[in-house]
Amino acid sequence: MGEMVRTLPYGAWPSPVDAALAAAHGGQPEAVGFVGEEAWWTEPRPAEGGRRTLVRRTADGREVSVLPPPWNVRSRVMEYGGRPWAGAMRPEGPLVVFVHFADQRLYAYEPTAPGSRPRPLTPLSPVGGGLRWVDPRLHPERGEVWCVLEEFTGDGPTDVRRVPAAVPLDGSAAEDRDAVRELTDAGHPFVTGPRLSPDGRSAAWLAWDHPRMPWDGTELLVAEVTGEGTLREPRTVAGGPEESIAQAEWAPDGSLLYVSDRTGWWNLYRDGTPLCLREEEFGGPLWKVGLQWFAPLDDGTIAVVHGRGAGRLGILDPVGGEVVDVAGPWTEFAATLAVHGSRVVAVGAGPRTAPEVVELDSATGHARVIGAAHEDPVDPAYYPKPQVRTFTGPGGREIHAHVYPPRHPECVAPDGAPPPYVVWAHGGPTGRAPLVLDLEIAYFTSRGIGVAEVNYGGSTGYGRAYRDRLRGQWGVVDVEDCAAVALALADEGTADRNRLAVRGGSAGGWTAAASLTSTDVYACGTIVYPVLDPASWGSGETHDFESRYLETLVGPYAEVPGRYAERSPVEHADRITVPFLLLQGLDDPICPPAQCERFLARLQGRRIPHAYLAFEGEGHGFRRAETMVRALEAELSLYAQVFGLNPPGIPTLELTE
Repeated sequence: MGEMVRTLPYGAWPSPVDAALAAAHGGQPEAVGFVGEEAWWTEPRPAEGGRRTLVRRTADGREVSVLPPPWNVRSRVMEYGGRPWAGAMRPEGPLVVFVHFADQRLYAYEPTAPGSRPRPLTPLSPVGGGLRWVDPRLHPERGEVWCVLEEFTGDGPTDVRRVPAAVPLDGSAAEDRDAVRELTDAGHPFVTGPRLSPDGRSAAWLAWDHPRMPWDGTELLVAEVTGEGTLREPRTVAGGPEESIAQAEWAPDGSLLYVSDRTGWWNLYRDGTPLCLREEEFGGPLWKVGLQWFAPLDDGTIAVVHGRGAGRLGILDPVGGEVVDVAGPWTEFAATLAVHGSRVVAVGAGPRTAPEVVELDSATGHARVIGAAHEDPVDPAYYPKPQVRTFTGPGGREIHAHVYPPRHPECVAPDGAPPPYVVWAHGGPTGRAPLVLDLEIAYFTSRGIGVAEVNYGGSTGYGRAYRDRLRGQWGVVDVEDCAAVALALADEGTADRNRLAVRGGSAGGWTAAASLTSTDVYACGTIVYPVLDPASWGSGETHDFESRYLETLVGPYAEVPGRYAERSPVEHADRITVPFLLLQGLDDPICPPAQCERFLARLQGRRIPHAYLAFEGEGHGFRRAETMVRALEAELSLYAQVFGLNPPGIPTLELTE
């Protein structure tokens, strides 16, 4: 006999997906690699202060955390970081190098050596944000780690230089900055880690200049490696101001593979010749240094993450241009790959599967989970069933979205009004909402609140033309597209027109705030570590990487200052007429809390119910379990109060005027 189905109002459905459960499953494995025959990766630990540890899968199939607390394997280069570790197997055992988040030093560690502890390879710096490292590659035969050095030259966020560098493995640079060998004159403010050719005679890396972002235009540089181990006379072999090259790697035969969007889609090339021209993406936005969408295998095939609005894992045969995709529940793979022989390790997820470490045997096509295996913490009947939808926006333009209707195995709502819905605007804004199991979404849908994730114009995964829709239009196209989806859901009877909310973090926080100041679509909103004041954010208040991003998204400030004022949520805070929740990390170098404070100051006397929760020790993106619990429960309480819901067991958020 099945359980009796109860009729309860939306928002009053009891759910086993509580905030603590959602927080415990926040984050995902990243930065996969091989150390000898073993697969290794980084993994989040929300209950351990939000640190990331390094995990190895041993020969007998165990998953072992390599580093105890408080070690935290995470780089701060460009603030978003990137690949933070590398490893090699030696006769005496594994050697790994990693970046420790707290001091940003590069450390070496021999985890199986008796009494071994991580030892620093790089010094501390008294200047600004210090010395930082990312995208390391071990070269034991040279006794070095090749990586990117980010060095602050002053106290300002843009007083910084980046250069390919070699760090001695003997520890001689731990106290002496001069022992770090710079491989070439910088020449460009942004670089990725150099990749050595199989014969060791050439190196390749990516570079770009302000005001471009890496998805606007990058250059692929190749240089000769001298006998002294420096990179001589770098030359540009591909790319430019209007061509984005997202990744480059040497194939085993010495040819140079790279992903370029010169056709309007990120496709794969070998020495300039296309390998598989398709209207889909084989690359993505380089938000972190060292992301990998492809990896060449010994037999000449190439492991690829590719798709249109998704990231499937496949094996590309460059001779015929065919791609054979892996079978399984995974519809979305992250931009991290490692190969060894015929083995491919990746991180995959799907609508009913959280991110897990997957190993594919490219010879047999067999795939299996080898790490962070998904186990349903609750009955999957509480998970939402997403719908991949395309909506029509202003001017007839297409808008891609994922719609998650309320779903509960034992509850239905009374006939009558449709459910409340929250429109989610993703961050970036040059990014995309992936179609994967997210217990934060299930937290709402299992209580009777629908969620619509909008991949608004400017999102990646749909080609360069879709991505470029946001050029000069940030605060317009993103706001319009989210509103179009919300209103379409209401018009078709899927969502309640009077109970719509908007929420977003980072760039999505901007979209949420701009939606509240420029439309009357939403009854309330949740604004998370947002950009609120574009004029000051783009003039020294944020970090170097994004300090000129708004020149593309809004326009050069000197030329269009009125546009900045016109779209600024801070300038138009007085237009907000509905309740909102503002969430902010106090240690956020990307979207600093000063913007929130200016925003709230402009609202004084307006008598708009709101709450501001600021979290000590949190940066851009919440990582501590207790923070995530507080934020999620506060958000649900906001919707409950505004929409007239009665979710059981949720602390009431105090709204002040």
